[in-house]
Amino acid sequence: MSGKAASGKAASGKAASGKAAPGRSASNGPALSRPASRPHPSGVPRLDVDAMLDSERIIVCCGSGGVGKTTTAAALALRAAERGRRVVVLTIDPARRLAQSLGLTALDNTPREVGGVDGSAGGRLDAMMLDMKRTFDEIVLDHSTPERAEALLANPFYQSLSSSFAGTQEYMAMEKLGQLDASGLWDLIVVDTPPTRSALDFLDAPGRLGDFLDGRLLRVLLAPAKAGGRAYAKVLGAGLGMFTRVITKVLGAQLLTDLSQFVAALETMFGGFRARADQTFRLLAAPGTSFVVVAAPEAAALREASYFVDRLDADGMPLAGLIVNRMHFCDTSGLTVERGAAGAETLNEHGEHPLAAAVLRIHADRARLAEREIRLRERFTSAHPDTALVEVEALAEDVHDLAGLREIGRAMAALAT
Repeated sequence: MSGKAASGKAASGKAASGKAAPGRSASNGPALSRPASRPHPSGVPRLDVDAMLDSERIIVCCGSGGVGKTTTAAALALRAAERGRRVVVLTIDPARRLAQSLGLTALDNTPREVGGVDGSAGGRLDAMMLDMKRTFDEIVLDHSTPERAEALLANPFYQSLSSSFAGTQEYMAMEKLGQLDASGLWDLIVVDTPPTRSALDFLDAPGRLGDFLDGRLLRVLLAPAKAGGRAYAKVLGAGLGMFTRVITKVLGAQLLTDLSQFVAALETMFGGFRARADQTFRLLAAPGTSFVVVAAPEAAALREASYFVDRLDADGMPLAGLIVNRMHFCDTSGLTVERGAAGAETLNEHGEHPLAAAVLRIHADRARLAEREIRLRERFTSAHPDTALVEVEALAEDVHDLAGLREIGRAMAALAT
């Protein structure tokens, strides 16, 4: 699958048309040690990040844990905002790294403006973290009568489902994304998904919720609500009488009544759930949406990246490309690995210039690491030759503020630093 953004606008984007280049004003403070500009792999399409940021409506960042995905999402959002767009970045990851990197003390279910963003181009940046229970509560309040909503919110089974049931987080992410898009308040929504393969579980959320509510056991448990609650055994029929007595004995009649009432209340809202989730699913596959896979130059992370690419392809989702984060680059044109290692060994044997010997060893080690990372990346590009990518050089320190995010954004845009 070819990278969609690779055939878009020139990489210079709006910065070339007179808008201020992001992150360069004096008010932005001192920059971190910047990622180096590295040569792009020959024969591989380049991911045009700025063209994507300037044109897309939704960008979904996915990838395994520990690859810098949250930082990447924040950097993309910040760069888009400082290029003149109104942006909101939504994290589904319960870890609070996004708030820390944006200089916020905390994030919640309400979008909050990020301070310190260069708004000279007319953009702004908001950030939020998904609260799946609060999102579920909002849906109940918006799509039920006050009486039914009050009963459902107080139901113990609803309280469990809305806070911890498997798949609820992904489904609520679909709901929240749909709400943000429908509001029309932002030009661009950047979604930071959870780590590991569950990051794409929200693509399955509508179907899995339907399977849950359509399941035979829940249909059985729905019977007492439809029959008035007390006529439980009569409704189920003689064939399920033994099952009923056992369940009632183990769980208690009140617990069964709570469960059946919960299922009945949820069933009345299910049509709306499925319709909205299906609409959001179609939105993810429509023009204006791009998926970005983030990986580190490690075997496990690139295997996960390959899985994401294949899964997105199978689902017909629009893949923009791959961002390989934390790459190491070492120029060996003047000093090869072998010559560096041999020079260090010679100096050690003669007991001379220990500092020079240490520098030569560091050069050799870094060169070996860079070569290993290139081999791993080449395995991915061999399997996915049409997938656009961009490589981001590793920083000397962790990114924890807007200055660092700006530098990452410039590196992703492949701009000289």
